[in-house]
Amino acid sequence: MPYPFGLRRFHFGKGSRQWGGPRKTAVLRRFESYSPHSSPPATRRSYPSIGGSLWLKTFTLSHFFSYKLKLGFTSQGGFVSQLPLLPVRAPNLTMQCAQIQINYYYVGLWTGHDFHSQFPSFATCSKELKECSGHVFVDSVPEFCLPETELIDLSTVDVILISNYHCMMALPYITEHTGFTGTVYATEPTVQIGRLLMEELVNFIERVPKAQSASLWKNKDIQRLLPSPLKDAVEVSTWRRCYTMQEVNSALSKIQLVGYSQKIELFGAVQVTPLSSGYALGSSNWIIQSHYEKVSYVSGSSLLTTHPQPMDQASLKNSDVLVLTGLTQIPTANPDGMVGEFCSNLALTVRNGGNVLVPCYPSGVIYDLLECLYQYIDSAGLSNIPFYFISPVANSSLEFSQIFAEWLCHNKQTKVYLPEPPFPHAELIQTNKLKHYPSLHGDFSSDFRQPCVVFTGHPSLRFGDVVHFMELWGKSSLNTVIFTEPDFSYLEALAPYQPLAMKCIYCPIDTRLNFIQVSKLLKEVQPLHVVCPEQYTQPPPAQSHRMDLMIDCQPPAMSYRRAEVLALPFKRRYEKIEIMPELADSLVPMEIKPGISLATVSAVLHTKDNKHVLQPPPRPTQPTGGKKRKRASDDIPDCKVLKPLLSGSIPVEQFVQALEKHGFSDVKVEDTAKGHIVLLQEAETLIQIEEDSTHIICDNDEMLRVRLRDLVLKFLQKF
Repeated sequence: MPYPFGLRRFHFGKGSRQWGGPRKTAVLRRFESYSPHSSPPATRRSYPSIGGSLWLKTFTLSHFFSYKLKLGFTSQGGFVSQLPLLPVRAPNLTMQCAQIQINYYYVGLWTGHDFHSQFPSFATCSKELKECSGHVFVDSVPEFCLPETELIDLSTVDVILISNYHCMMALPYITEHTGFTGTVYATEPTVQIGRLLMEELVNFIERVPKAQSASLWKNKDIQRLLPSPLKDAVEVSTWRRCYTMQEVNSALSKIQLVGYSQKIELFGAVQVTPLSSGYALGSSNWIIQSHYEKVSYVSGSSLLTTHPQPMDQASLKNSDVLVLTGLTQIPTANPDGMVGEFCSNLALTVRNGGNVLVPCYPSGVIYDLLECLYQYIDSAGLSNIPFYFISPVANSSLEFSQIFAEWLCHNKQTKVYLPEPPFPHAELIQTNKLKHYPSLHGDFSSDFRQPCVVFTGHPSLRFGDVVHFMELWGKSSLNTVIFTEPDFSYLEALAPYQPLAMKCIYCPIDTRLNFIQVSKLLKEVQPLHVVCPEQYTQPPPAQSHRMDLMIDCQPPAMSYRRAEVLALPFKRRYEKIEIMPELADSLVPMEIKPGISLATVSAVLHTKDNKHVLQPPPRPTQPTGGKKRKRASDDIPDCKVLKPLLSGSIPVEQFVQALEKHGFSDVKVEDTAKGHIVLLQEAETLIQIEEDSTHIICDNDEMLRVRLRDLVLKFLQKF
């Protein structure tokens, strides 16, 4: 099984100049998970993450910025195969590309019947490795694989841009344990819902029994002999336990809130702007641009009509480079079809007297599922069936979805001004059809009745209240568990619960861009260059004939692999310079051709924070009697008197006539590829007349050269 892909970097251009201190920017994006075991090969595909960093430094973007700026992207990359290194009922959370990623708990298929009898030398690991229905698991307190730091020193990063709330799960590890002292930018819904996700995670982890941590199996000599994929796990020695709420609050305090289309200036070198990506509440694509160059970062975007604001496509136009990642993990699954299948299977189970368990996150797709069920309940005869939403942040999540009106789609914004709640789950709560609880304890125990539908976490089935319901309902074939989150393989999630009698339905709902939508988007925005993972540019190995499952754009996309440095054709051509008003008043433009005027200027160029200003030259100071010590600020460079500039062209026939008039005979003219050569045979002199230059070539006769120069200057304009 492929390794999870982490950070990689690629260069936009090259250069040798470095200005100022380290200026670096990172974009946090989600690192998605996927396993080829999670669905039939025809519907799933394995992709790496962009997971890289876009390094803009040393005359960045090929002389893009005037000092060192490192712009790092850490992102989801769409279809990503994960290492399923998961303990029994305790998660193995992997943070790749600055996000916590919960890997599948299915560790691998063990061919033998007795693990320890086949490897007697592993007796010391007997308390750490457990076998269940032919699968080997690590039994341990949950641990987290931190973001890769070999390619980038996070303590030198100045700015982190967060694209959506799924991508900030690793933020406390970065802000609290790497020396990071920069600024984090994100929208308000991203911060608030991200807080809820982290709070739920911390709450779930705190409920896990505090068993002894498993560390012996991490010994390299032992690990290499373990069954796959345990032996393929990377950097196991760096895995750490979950952060605390104190660290979460500290990390969130470093975030600066931004709004859509708000321009944020970074060190005078570049502006960054968040745009609606249409994927989740407050989710963003990012524009990184100078006055003349533009880079668009598109990840985790959706063109479907759901509850968030629609994707802003117009602002992506005229991009020099478009970095594309975070496409759907289920390219052949239609989200609308999956929602319909979800509703029909739910209704079928409940009609037969069974219960339905929906492992889910406390925000995101659950809003759309509740809205679909609201429209489906009466027609399906489910009016008397209770719906339970159980999460430590259930109440906050439902409330936040109702108050972020300006971040919702137009139809839901309109309801706010009627006034009506934008989401129908408010009515479900009022009519007691939907009830929410912080946990299984307390009021839920007295209100609970069956058959029912339960929404709870965690989607991995390794911790949270979902574990209780799996054990409660797993032995009955009347019950059904429906998987809607595309992040996890349902086969691997269910592995430690085998044998299992309850029915399992896989309805992954992933609203992110598919290949058809991406191809259409690229034709509309027409970037000069597209950068994406290599796997996006070729059909999946198992379906080599499916040319529709790859990016189709012109010119062909520039692809990259993990840890590959990619040089882009991105050259800096212009720099914006401001001119002081008093200096502008002194300019006298001269028209050199119709519609074009030029003026010479003598000024002092003042550069600070990558802003360039032309100021009037200093007036010469009058000499004073006596000696006075100069200050460093008095050392202003003297402005030299500039020679006049020349413009225009030399008409050859008129020039020859002028030469003959001034006594030059036997003049011959020869045409060349670049212009003309005027030959003065008696004087043994050549005059090369080209489009942008004129050369007078004579031997040791300065007076003749000056005489000819004066004749040439008569045909040119001076200014």
